[in-house]
Amino acid sequence: MSGVPISVGYIPLVDAAPLIIAREIGFAEEEGLALTLNAAPSWSTLRDQLMLGRLEAAHMLFPMPIAAALGLGGFNTRIDILQILSHNGNSIGVSRALADRMRAQGYGFDFADARAAGEALIAGASGRLRIGVPFPFSMHAELLYHWLGAIGLSAPQDLDVHTVPPPLMAEALAADEIDVFCVGAPWGSIAVENRVGEMLLPGTAIRANAPEKVLAVRHDWAEAEPGLTRRLMRAVWQAGRWLGHERNLLTAAELLARRDYLDLPPELIERTLTGNLVISPRGEMRSVPGYMSFQTGAAGYPWASQGALVAARLATRLGLSREEAMASARAICRTDLYTRNLADLGADLPEAREKIEGALTAPGAIPAIQGQVILPSDAFFDGWIFDPFAN
Repeated sequence: MSGVPISVGYIPLVDAAPLIIAREIGFAEEEGLALTLNAAPSWSTLRDQLMLGRLEAAHMLFPMPIAAALGLGGFNTRIDILQILSHNGNSIGVSRALADRMRAQGYGFDFADARAAGEALIAGASGRLRIGVPFPFSMHAELLYHWLGAIGLSAPQDLDVHTVPPPLMAEALAADEIDVFCVGAPWGSIAVENRVGEMLLPGTAIRANAPEKVLAVRHDWAEAEPGLTRRLMRAVWQAGRWLGHERNLLTAAELLARRDYLDLPPELIERTLTGNLVISPRGEMRSVPGYMSFQTGAAGYPWASQGALVAARLATRLGLSREEAMASARAICRTDLYTRNLADLGADLPEAREKIEGALTAPGAIPAIQGQVILPSDAFFDGWIFDPFAN
Protein backbone atom coordinates (compact mmCIF):
# COMPACT_ATOMS: atom_id res chain seq x y z
CA MET A 1 0.00 0.00 0.00
CA SER A 2 1.52 3.30 -1.10
CA GLY A 3 1.18 6.67 0.57
CA VAL A 4 2.09 8.47 3.76
CA PRO A 5 1.95 6.04 6.69
CA ILE A 6 -0.67 6.85 9.31
CA SER A 7 -1.58 4.68 12.27
CA VAL A 8 -5.14 4.61 13.62
CA GLY A 9 -6.36 2.64 16.63
CA TYR A 10 -9.75 1.01 17.01
CA ILE A 11 -11.78 -1.40 19.12
CA PRO A 12 -13.22 -4.43 17.24
CA LEU A 13 -16.78 -3.14 16.85
CA VAL A 14 -19.05 -2.79 13.85
CA ASP A 15 -18.94 0.99 14.20
CA ALA A 16 -15.22 0.94 13.34
CA ALA A 17 -16.50 0.31 9.80
CA PRO A 18 -15.62 3.75 8.36
CA LEU A 19 -11.94 3.18 9.19
CA ILE A 20 -11.92 -0.38 7.87
CA ILE A 21 -13.76 0.61 4.70
CA ALA A 22 -11.46 3.60 4.17
CA ARG A 23 -8.57 1.17 4.10
CA GLU A 24 -10.11 -1.79 2.29
CA ILE A 25 -12.11 -0.01 -0.44
CA GLY A 26 -9.28 2.41 -1.18
CA PHE A 27 -10.49 5.81 0.03
CA ALA A 28 -7.36 6.24 2.16
CA GLU A 29 -5.10 5.32 -0.72
CA GLU A 30 -6.90 7.78 -2.98
CA GLU A 31 -6.02 10.47 -0.45
CA GLY A 32 -2.37 9.40 -0.47
CA LEU A 33 -2.44 7.59 2.86
CA ALA A 34 -1.10 4.17 3.84
CA LEU A 35 -3.59 3.51 6.63
CA THR A 36 -2.56 1.02 9.31
CA LEU A 37 -5.31 -0.09 11.70
CA ASN A 38 -4.34 -1.26 15.17
CA ALA A 39 -6.87 -3.13 17.31
CA ALA A 40 -6.73 -2.32 21.03
CA PRO A 41 -7.97 -4.62 23.82
CA SER A 42 -9.73 -1.87 25.76
CA TRP A 43 -10.77 1.76 25.56
CA SER A 44 -8.26 2.79 28.21
CA THR A 45 -5.42 1.20 26.25
CA LEU A 46 -6.58 2.95 23.09
CA ARG A 47 -6.77 6.31 24.88
CA ASP A 48 -3.29 5.91 26.34
CA GLN A 49 -1.77 4.94 22.99
CA LEU A 50 -3.25 8.04 21.35
CA MET A 51 -2.21 10.39 24.13
CA LEU A 52 1.33 9.00 24.26
CA GLY A 53 1.77 9.53 20.51
CA ARG A 54 1.86 5.87 19.50
CA LEU A 55 -1.14 6.49 17.22
CA GLU A 56 -1.97 9.44 15.01
CA ALA A 57 -5.73 8.98 15.36
CA ALA A 58 -8.31 6.75 17.01
CA HIS A 59 -11.85 5.41 16.81
CA MET A 60 -13.10 6.68 20.16
CA LEU A 61 -16.19 6.87 22.33
CA PHE A 62 -17.79 10.30 21.95
CA PRO A 63 -17.47 11.22 25.67
CA MET A 64 -13.79 10.21 25.94
CA PRO A 65 -12.22 13.37 24.44
CA ILE A 66 -14.74 15.42 26.42
CA ALA A 67 -13.68 13.73 29.66
CA ALA A 68 -10.05 14.45 28.77
CA ALA A 69 -10.91 18.11 28.17
CA LEU A 70 -12.35 18.18 31.70
CA GLY A 71 -9.14 16.78 33.15
CA LEU A 72 -10.57 13.31 33.77
CA GLY A 73 -8.59 10.15 33.10
CA GLY A 74 -5.11 11.05 34.28
CA PHE A 75 -3.72 12.83 31.22
CA ASN A 76 -3.39 16.53 30.45
CA THR A 77 -3.52 16.15 26.67
CA ARG A 78 -6.14 17.84 24.52
CA ILE A 79 -7.93 15.47 22.16
CA ASP A 80 -9.98 16.95 19.32
CA ILE A 81 -13.09 15.45 17.75
CA LEU A 82 -12.67 15.78 13.99
CA GLN A 83 -15.93 14.12 12.99
CA ILE A 84 -18.57 11.68 14.15
CA LEU A 85 -17.99 8.17 12.81
CA SER A 86 -21.33 6.66 13.74
CA HIS A 87 -24.64 7.18 15.50
CA ASN A 88 -26.43 4.63 17.65
CA GLY A 89 -25.53 0.93 17.52
CA ASN A 90 -25.76 0.10 21.23
CA SER A 91 -27.97 -2.50 22.83
CA ILE A 92 -29.02 -3.17 26.40
CA GLY A 93 -29.18 -6.80 27.39
CA VAL A 94 -29.91 -8.89 30.47
CA SER A 95 -28.90 -12.27 31.81
CA ARG A 96 -31.08 -15.28 31.06
CA ALA A 97 -32.10 -15.49 34.72
CA LEU A 98 -33.19 -11.87 34.83
CA ALA A 99 -34.97 -12.22 31.48
CA ASP A 100 -36.88 -15.23 32.83
CA ARG A 101 -38.01 -13.26 35.89
CA MET A 102 -39.14 -10.37 33.70
CA ARG A 103 -41.10 -12.69 31.42
CA ALA A 104 -42.69 -14.42 34.43
CA GLN A 105 -43.96 -11.00 35.54
CA GLY A 106 -45.58 -10.47 32.14
CA TYR A 107 -43.04 -8.39 30.24
CA GLY A 108 -43.04 -9.18 26.51
CA PHE A 109 -39.66 -7.83 25.33
CA ASP A 110 -41.11 -5.58 22.63
CA PHE A 111 -37.67 -3.98 22.08
CA ALA A 112 -39.23 -0.53 21.71
CA ASP A 113 -40.78 0.89 24.88
CA ALA A 114 -37.97 2.19 27.08
CA ARG A 115 -40.20 3.11 30.01
CA ALA A 116 -41.93 -0.27 30.16
CA ALA A 117 -38.60 -2.07 29.77
CA GLY A 118 -37.04 -0.06 32.57
CA GLU A 119 -39.93 -0.65 34.93
CA ALA A 120 -39.85 -4.38 34.18
CA LEU A 121 -36.09 -4.46 34.69
CA ILE A 122 -36.34 -2.80 38.10
CA ALA A 123 -39.22 -5.07 39.13
CA GLY A 124 -37.30 -8.18 38.06
CA ALA A 125 -34.05 -7.29 39.81
CA SER A 126 -33.14 -9.42 42.81
CA GLY A 127 -31.05 -6.64 44.39
CA ARG A 128 -28.88 -3.76 43.22
CA LEU A 129 -28.48 -4.02 39.47
CA ARG A 130 -24.96 -4.94 38.39
CA ILE A 131 -24.44 -3.23 35.07
CA GLY A 132 -21.57 -3.64 32.61
CA VAL A 133 -20.44 -0.73 30.43
CA PRO A 134 -17.35 -0.62 28.20
CA PHE A 135 -15.93 2.56 29.77
CA PRO A 136 -16.94 5.04 32.47
CA PHE A 137 -16.96 7.94 29.99
CA SER A 138 -19.17 6.50 27.26
CA MET A 139 -22.54 6.96 25.60
CA HIS A 140 -23.41 3.56 27.05
CA ALA A 141 -23.16 5.01 30.55
CA GLU A 142 -24.88 8.25 29.53
CA LEU A 143 -27.83 6.40 27.98
CA LEU A 144 -28.20 4.09 30.97
CA TYR A 145 -28.04 6.87 33.52
CA HIS A 146 -30.57 8.99 31.66
CA TRP A 147 -32.92 6.05 31.13
CA LEU A 148 -32.91 4.64 34.64
CA GLY A 149 -32.78 8.08 36.21
CA ALA A 150 -35.89 9.15 34.31
CA ILE A 151 -37.72 6.06 35.55
CA GLY A 152 -36.93 6.67 39.19
CA LEU A 153 -33.53 5.25 40.14
CA SER A 154 -30.73 7.52 41.31
CA ALA A 155 -28.16 6.77 38.62
CA PRO A 156 -25.39 5.87 39.02
CA GLN A 157 -25.74 5.92 42.82
CA ASP A 158 -28.28 3.05 42.96
CA LEU A 159 -26.29 0.88 40.53
CA ASP A 160 -23.19 -1.29 40.71
CA VAL A 161 -21.41 -0.27 37.52
CA HIS A 162 -18.61 -2.47 36.16
CA THR A 163 -16.21 -1.57 33.36
CA VAL A 164 -16.01 -4.49 30.93
CA PRO A 165 -14.25 -4.39 27.51
CA PRO A 166 -16.81 -5.04 24.73
CA PRO A 167 -15.40 -8.44 23.64
CA LEU A 168 -15.67 -9.67 27.25
CA MET A 169 -19.23 -8.53 27.96
CA ALA A 170 -20.86 -11.91 27.18
CA GLU A 171 -18.27 -13.67 29.33
CA ALA A 172 -19.01 -11.35 32.26
CA LEU A 173 -22.71 -12.14 31.90
CA ALA A 174 -22.03 -15.89 31.75
CA ALA A 175 -19.80 -15.67 34.85
CA ASP A 176 -22.61 -13.95 36.81
CA GLU A 177 -20.48 -10.83 37.29
CA ILE A 178 -23.18 -8.57 35.83
CA ASP A 179 -26.97 -8.72 35.36
CA VAL A 180 -27.30 -6.06 32.65
CA PHE A 181 -25.06 -4.63 29.96
CA CYS A 182 -25.02 -1.80 27.47
CA VAL A 183 -22.54 -2.47 24.70
CA GLY A 184 -21.87 -1.69 21.07
CA ALA A 185 -22.58 -4.14 18.28
CA PRO A 186 -21.98 -6.94 17.69
CA TRP A 187 -21.26 -7.85 21.31
CA GLY A 188 -24.89 -7.76 22.42
CA SER A 189 -25.65 -10.23 19.65
CA ILE A 190 -22.73 -12.38 20.82
CA ALA A 191 -24.39 -12.73 24.24
CA VAL A 192 -27.51 -14.00 22.45
CA GLU A 193 -25.53 -16.31 20.15
CA ASN A 194 -23.70 -17.76 23.16
CA ARG A 195 -27.08 -18.27 24.87
CA VAL A 196 -26.04 -16.33 27.98
CA GLY A 197 -28.32 -13.31 27.59
CA GLU A 198 -31.20 -11.59 25.85
CA MET A 199 -31.37 -8.12 24.34
CA LEU A 200 -33.84 -5.81 26.04
CA LEU A 201 -33.61 -2.51 24.15
CA PRO A 202 -31.69 -0.78 21.38
CA GLY A 203 -30.07 2.50 22.35
CA THR A 204 -32.41 4.19 19.88
CA ALA A 205 -35.34 3.46 22.22
CA ILE A 206 -33.75 5.79 24.78
CA ARG A 207 -32.60 8.46 22.35
CA ALA A 208 -33.59 8.29 18.71
CA ASN A 209 -30.28 9.54 17.33
CA ALA A 210 -27.20 9.83 19.52
CA PRO A 211 -23.55 10.32 18.54
CA GLU A 212 -21.57 7.20 19.33
CA LYS A 213 -18.00 6.98 17.99
CA VAL A 214 -15.71 9.73 16.76
CA LEU A 215 -12.51 10.20 14.81
CA ALA A 216 -10.20 11.66 17.43
CA VAL A 217 -6.67 13.09 17.24
CA ARG A 218 -4.36 14.99 19.55
CA HIS A 219 -4.85 18.71 19.15
CA ASP A 220 -1.13 19.28 18.70
CA TRP A 221 -1.00 16.70 15.89
CA ALA A 222 -3.91 18.30 14.04
CA GLU A 223 -2.23 21.70 14.31
CA ALA A 224 1.16 20.38 13.18
CA GLU A 225 -0.23 18.19 10.36
CA PRO A 226 -3.11 20.06 8.70
CA GLY A 227 -2.54 18.28 5.40
CA LEU A 228 -2.64 14.79 6.90
CA THR A 229 -5.62 15.77 9.04
CA ARG A 230 -7.48 16.86 5.92
CA ARG A 231 -6.64 13.71 3.99
CA LEU A 232 -7.62 11.43 6.85
CA MET A 233 -10.93 13.21 7.37
CA ARG A 234 -11.75 13.02 3.68
CA ALA A 235 -10.95 9.31 3.41
CA VAL A 236 -13.07 8.46 6.45
CA TRP A 237 -15.96 10.70 5.39
CA GLN A 238 -16.08 9.06 1.96
CA ALA A 239 -16.10 5.64 3.64
CA GLY A 240 -19.08 6.77 5.71
CA ARG A 241 -20.89 7.88 2.57
CA TRP A 242 -20.19 4.48 0.98
CA LEU A 243 -21.63 2.77 4.06
CA GLY A 244 -24.76 4.88 3.72
CA HIS A 245 -25.80 2.90 0.63
CA GLU A 246 -27.74 -0.25 1.45
CA ARG A 247 -26.30 -2.04 -1.58
CA ASN A 248 -22.85 -1.96 0.05
CA LEU A 249 -23.78 -3.48 3.40
CA LEU A 250 -23.18 -7.13 2.51
CA THR A 251 -19.71 -6.27 1.21
CA ALA A 252 -19.07 -4.24 4.35
CA ALA A 253 -20.11 -7.16 6.55
CA GLU A 254 -17.76 -9.51 4.72
CA LEU A 255 -14.84 -7.10 5.07
CA LEU A 256 -15.44 -6.44 8.76
CA ALA A 257 -15.78 -10.19 9.39
CA ARG A 258 -12.19 -10.88 8.35
CA ARG A 259 -9.80 -12.29 10.92
CA ASP A 260 -7.75 -9.08 10.86
CA TYR A 261 -10.77 -7.09 12.08
CA LEU A 262 -13.75 -8.53 13.99
CA ASP A 263 -13.15 -12.23 13.16
CA LEU A 264 -16.86 -13.04 13.36
CA PRO A 265 -19.48 -14.53 11.00
CA PRO A 266 -20.46 -11.94 8.36
CA GLU A 267 -24.19 -12.67 8.82
CA LEU A 268 -23.90 -11.54 12.44
CA ILE A 269 -22.37 -8.24 11.35
CA GLU A 270 -24.90 -7.80 8.56
CA ARG A 271 -27.71 -7.98 11.12
CA THR A 272 -26.23 -4.97 12.88
CA LEU A 273 -25.80 -3.00 9.67
CA THR A 274 -29.38 -3.67 8.57
CA GLY A 275 -30.97 -3.43 12.03
CA ASN A 276 -32.54 -6.89 11.79
CA LEU A 277 -31.60 -8.33 15.17
CA VAL A 278 -32.05 -11.67 16.91
CA ILE A 279 -32.80 -10.71 20.51
CA SER A 280 -33.04 -14.06 22.29
CA PRO A 281 -31.69 -17.62 22.05
CA ARG A 282 -35.23 -18.64 20.99
CA GLY A 283 -34.63 -16.82 17.71
CA GLU A 284 -37.02 -13.90 18.28
CA MET A 285 -36.26 -11.11 15.82
CA ARG A 286 -36.82 -7.36 15.91
CA SER A 287 -36.27 -4.80 13.17
CA VAL A 288 -34.82 -1.46 14.26
CA PRO A 289 -34.64 1.26 11.58
CA GLY A 290 -31.55 3.37 12.12
CA TYR A 291 -30.07 0.92 14.61
CA MET A 292 -26.64 2.10 13.46
CA SER A 293 -26.04 4.91 10.98
CA PHE A 294 -22.98 6.43 9.39
CA GLN A 295 -24.14 9.26 7.17
CA THR A 296 -27.71 10.45 7.56
CA GLY A 297 -28.54 14.10 8.13
CA ALA A 298 -25.02 15.55 8.37
CA ALA A 299 -24.19 12.63 10.68
CA GLY A 300 -20.47 13.33 10.64
CA TYR A 301 -20.78 16.93 11.82
CA PRO A 302 -19.31 17.28 15.35
CA TRP A 303 -21.98 19.49 16.91
CA ALA A 304 -20.58 21.61 19.74
CA SER A 305 -23.95 21.32 21.49
CA GLN A 306 -23.62 17.52 21.66
CA GLY A 307 -20.26 17.95 23.34
CA ALA A 308 -21.72 20.53 25.71
CA LEU A 309 -24.54 18.14 26.67
CA VAL A 310 -22.15 15.37 27.70
CA ALA A 311 -19.88 17.85 29.49
CA ALA A 312 -22.82 19.25 31.45
CA ARG A 313 -23.84 15.75 32.53
CA LEU A 314 -20.30 14.83 33.60
CA ALA A 315 -19.84 18.13 35.44
CA THR A 316 -23.09 17.68 37.34
CA ARG A 317 -22.21 14.15 38.45
CA LEU A 318 -18.63 14.97 39.41
CA GLY A 319 -19.12 18.37 41.00
CA LEU A 320 -17.25 20.38 38.34
CA SER A 321 -18.07 23.82 36.98
CA ARG A 322 -20.81 23.25 34.44
CA GLU A 323 -20.01 26.41 32.46
CA GLU A 324 -16.28 25.68 32.25
CA ALA A 325 -16.92 22.07 31.30
CA MET A 326 -19.29 23.03 28.50
CA ALA A 327 -16.82 25.61 27.15
CA SER A 328 -14.01 23.03 27.12
CA ALA A 329 -16.18 20.51 25.29
CA ARG A 330 -17.28 23.05 22.68
CA ALA A 331 -13.65 23.89 21.89
CA ILE A 332 -12.69 20.34 20.93
CA CYS A 333 -15.63 19.79 18.53
CA ARG A 334 -13.82 20.86 15.35
CA THR A 335 -16.66 22.04 13.16
CA ASP A 336 -14.15 24.46 11.59
CA LEU A 337 -12.01 21.62 10.26
CA TYR A 338 -15.06 19.65 9.18
CA THR A 339 -16.32 22.57 7.09
CA ARG A 340 -12.91 23.47 5.67
CA ASN A 341 -11.81 19.95 4.75
CA LEU A 342 -15.04 18.38 3.49
CA ALA A 343 -16.87 21.19 1.69
CA ASP A 344 -15.59 20.32 -1.79
CA LEU A 345 -16.68 16.67 -1.33
CA GLY A 346 -20.29 17.81 -1.13
CA ALA A 347 -20.74 17.27 2.61
CA ASP A 348 -23.91 18.70 4.14
CA LEU A 349 -22.76 21.65 6.24
CA PRO A 350 -25.03 23.16 8.89
CA GLU A 351 -24.90 26.91 9.35
CA ALA A 352 -24.68 26.73 13.16
CA ARG A 353 -22.29 24.97 15.52
CA GLU A 354 -24.98 24.30 18.11
CA LYS A 355 -28.61 23.27 18.28
CA ILE A 356 -31.16 22.32 20.90
CA GLU A 357 -30.57 18.63 21.60
CA GLY A 358 -33.54 16.26 21.84
CA ALA A 359 -36.04 18.69 20.33
CA LEU A 360 -36.76 16.87 17.07
CA THR A 361 -39.54 14.29 17.25
CA ALA A 362 -39.56 14.00 13.44
CA PRO A 363 -37.05 14.82 10.70
CA GLY A 364 -36.57 18.55 10.23
CA ALA A 365 -34.62 20.86 7.93
CA ILE A 366 -32.18 23.40 9.35
CA PRO A 367 -30.26 26.30 7.75
CA ALA A 368 -27.17 25.15 5.88
CA ILE A 369 -24.01 26.63 4.40
CA GLN A 370 -24.08 23.85 1.84
CA GLY A 371 -26.52 21.11 0.93
CA GLN A 372 -29.97 20.43 2.30
CA VAL A 373 -29.50 19.44 5.93
CA ILE A 374 -32.44 17.39 7.18
CA LEU A 375 -31.79 16.13 10.68
CA PRO A 376 -33.42 12.91 11.90
CA SER A 377 -35.40 12.78 15.12
CA ASP A 378 -33.13 12.97 18.14
CA ALA A 379 -35.80 12.81 20.86
CA PHE A 380 -35.26 11.24 24.26
CA PHE A 381 -37.91 8.72 25.31
CA ASP A 382 -39.04 10.94 28.18
CA GLY A 383 -39.16 14.19 26.19
CA TRP A 384 -36.08 15.68 27.87
CA ILE A 385 -34.44 18.56 25.99
CA PHE A 386 -30.99 20.13 26.39
CA ASP A 387 -30.80 23.81 25.46
CA PRO A 388 -27.12 24.84 25.10
CA PHE A 389 -28.12 28.48 24.84
CA ALA A 390 -29.86 28.60 28.23
CA ASN A 391 -28.05 30.17 31.16
